[in-house]
Amino acid sequence: MNVAWEERGWEGLAAAVGRRRLPGWDATVGLVAGDHAVLLYDTGSTVREGGELRDQTSALLGGRRVTHIALSHPHFDHVLGTAAFAGAEVYGAVGAAELLARQGPGLYEDAVREGVAAPEAAEAVELLVLPRHAVSGEVALDLGGRRVLLANVGPGHTAHDLAMLVPGSPDVVFCGDLVEESGEPQAGPDAITARWPAALDRLLALGGADAVYVPGHGAVVDAAFVRAQRDALAVRFGASPR
Repeated sequence: MNVAWEERGWEGLAAAVGRRRLPGWDATVGLVAGDHAVLLYDTGSTVREGGELRDQTSALLGGRRVTHIALSHPHFDHVLGTAAFAGAEVYGAVGAAELLARQGPGLYEDAVREGVAAPEAAEAVELLVLPRHAVSGEVALDLGGRRVLLANVGPGHTAHDLAMLVPGSPDVVFCGDLVEESGEPQAGPDAITARWPAALDRLLALGGADAVYVPGHGAVVDAAFVRAQRDALAVRFGASPR
């Protein structure tokens, strides 16, 4: 499937695989189009932003709609746009749905503290869509002529980190915020810092040496960058680099 990514502000990564860096927090969303299904990886920070993504992806794909969503982790800038995608099957790491169900007020506070208008944050939390499908290990999805693998590779950045491998030429790994390129990886109060380096080991095993790695924030990187970030995190959090 030929997609004119760059004409609409997206970045093509492989055949029918692309991503967009959203304004504000430079968060990445990924898009994978198969013959009979379309998967979006993360949904933005508000219902309005999710609606913009819905319209953009429909225009990119000739009117087709997103049928599947994978949420990389339960932070506001990655999950609060999900309500814009009515009927989509939503996947998250095991435990993410329960956490989101409890943490609505916290998501609101985080979003407002980071600059989301209070009415938009309140709307997004009120309409919050929880993952229906929990990934505890790996789940393969057939989108029609294109397969993706969702992998629960955490904990690390959070207790619920879900990566996505899209096999192809090249293989593409969507990392969520386990990997960041535009700044130092952010370790908030919900980070599992002692296990973060091991999560990056699992990412590297998932994609291999020649894959393209897509951080949650920033430019696309290679395996050497992920390995260096893994070793830096090990030193930062008191473990020994390999």
